[in-house]
Amino acid sequence: MTIELSVATALIDHQALQHNALQIRQLTSHSQIMAMIKADGYGHGLLQVAQALSSVDSFGVARLEEALQLREVGIIKPIVVFNSVPSMQAITLSCQYQLTLVLHSLEQLAYLEQAIVNKPIRVWLKIDTGLHRLGITAQQAAAVYQRLSHCRNVQQPIGLLSHFSRSDELTAEPTQRQITQFDDFARGKPGLQSLASSCAILQWPQSHRDCVRPGLLLYGISPLSGVLASELGLRPVMTLQSQLLAVREHPAGAPVGYGADWHSQQATRLGVVALGYGDGYPRDAPSGTPLLVNGRRVPLVGRVSMDLLTVDLGPDATERSGAAVTAWGAALPVETVAQHLGVSAYELVTRLTNRVIKQIVIK
Repeated sequence: MTIELSVATALIDHQALQHNALQIRQLTSHSQIMAMIKADGYGHGLLQVAQALSSVDSFGVARLEEALQLREVGIIKPIVVFNSVPSMQAITLSCQYQLTLVLHSLEQLAYLEQAIVNKPIRVWLKIDTGLHRLGITAQQAAAVYQRLSHCRNVQQPIGLLSHFSRSDELTAEPTQRQITQFDDFARGKPGLQSLASSCAILQWPQSHRDCVRPGLLLYGISPLSGVLASELGLRPVMTLQSQLLAVREHPAGAPVGYGADWHSQQATRLGVVALGYGDGYPRDAPSGTPLLVNGRRVPLVGRVSMDLLTVDLGPDATERSGAAVTAWGAALPVETVAQHLGVSAYELVTRLTNRVIKQIVIK
């Protein structure tokens, strides 16, 4: 029996992913690339993205669980865990699976010093230069570095990294202040240095250092307000698609959807799309948010529900049920959709639920 599926699908283009990695390599030719693949590869599939990015030097993840998944499927490149919870188990597993830890707290340091491991662990020391989230403060940094330098469980030399708070802004003062503070501490120390994530890769070449940490850029999404990824020579990796379940005649003045928030100004045809907040499409997307139906831009109307949303096809529409619907992709950049929603493109691609089928595009 053949079953016809009417479900949301994220088409993942690995050729675009590899193209974007090459573009980043050209921008940062003197730096290693640590590909950030946390949050399920920014919604693109953790394991599949890692397997496709053979050209990068290492991977960065947020959590220990993500690193273990990668090792279990045979990923052998260096994996850096940024947000490891301080515990003896984290130290033991990092040694067992040959992971690199980002040390961001004194609690982690204590566990590192007390652990009994059969091989030293690679460590990046995170210096808080102004983001004031995770990291060792400037006042603590010298003492922590000395303890790490003399710790038998730490592989030498120690890497040094920090994270910018405002590198997406054109004003130079905050970011330059962070660079200066980092340099004051790092000067003369032998380990690798890393400062630049996606925004800084584009706007702060002096921060590229030994290793850059691209995230959003890899997936063909611009981190800069008002700039599309296509303008940066990047290709979108994800296309979120579904289809029309129904096309309905709709009278002038009638509402659609919960709360009757939207009323048609004229008699029209509405398309009901198999996509909703149960798939990760934002529930609070406003009427007027664009989608594509058979490549034609149409507006969302009414509230998004769990499984469905509705678009105004117009009174002369000829589309029928089964017509292809694109929520975002090359012809409708996710940055454009995010701007209509008043959110970050980061949020749109990472919030997709496991109900969305991820399908690798073969070209």
